[in-house]
Amino acid sequence: MLSKRIIPCLDVKNGLVVKRFQFKNYKIIGNILSLSNRYIKEGADELFFYDISSSIKNTLVNKNWISMVSEIINIPFCVGGGIKNFQDAKKVLCYGADKVSINSYAIKNPYLISEIAEKFGVQSVVVGIDSFYCPKEKKYFVNKYIRDKNFIKKTDLETCFWVEKVQKLGAGEIVLNSIDQYGMKNGYDLKQLCEIRNICKVPLIASGGAGNINHFYDVFKFSNVDGSLASSVFHEKIIYIPYLKKILFSKNIEIRKC
Repeated sequence: MLSKRIIPCLDVKNGLVVKRFQFKNYKIIGNILSLSNRYIKEGADELFFYDISSSIKNTLVNKNWISMVSEIINIPFCVGGGIKNFQDAKKVLCYGADKVSINSYAIKNPYLISEIAEKFGVQSVVVGIDSFYCPKEKKYFVNKYIRDKNFIKKTDLETCFWVEKVQKLGAGEIVLNSIDQYGMKNGYDLKQLCEIRNICKVPLIASGGAGNINHFYDVFKFSNVDGSLASSVFHEKIIYIPYLKKILFSKNIEIRKC
């Protein structure tokens, strides 16, 4: 059995790591390299970086900080933000990232997933899915451009359908972000994650809702995801990764020790 992954998420804006609450009210957290170093020392299994303005501005993530991170890091890291075509993906991977994350542009051009996977391998392409629940239809749907509240767009694309499609196209991993839970610290959306786990045959990463250690235990125990992604609880030192791993290990969750 593969070890479950603990993944800090760093939202980057104008070269700095920021914190958000429900995709608004940005607050500067700190320097990209300093935080990366901190999480490496604490025992993070991987890092995810999202440039939260690139997709909106139609620009690619900045080469400089990706290259600097690649020089100091000894764990895998994924970069997302403004990757709209194969050439963009190639550049980010050449800058030093191990994986690229595509989201809104994958919806525009689903075959971008296949193109990246065919050239660089399925392990290099992560598809991010921002999912919200529609009470009227009792179904989950995909949103895009959620990194900026002024540009969020709902789609009529059902989350289950999209998960199945991106797998067929070559996605090596899926990050499922619950918009309803994001920033609330009330726990991951276990109901949705269990539904998606039943149809997702590639590694599935939970995102949105972590507030305490029990939330990490619950998401691994009850939805059987491969990794859990969180930001505020790590940035604000509400949860210390070595202690989190110690508790999970004591509860028989397969986890890589620090």
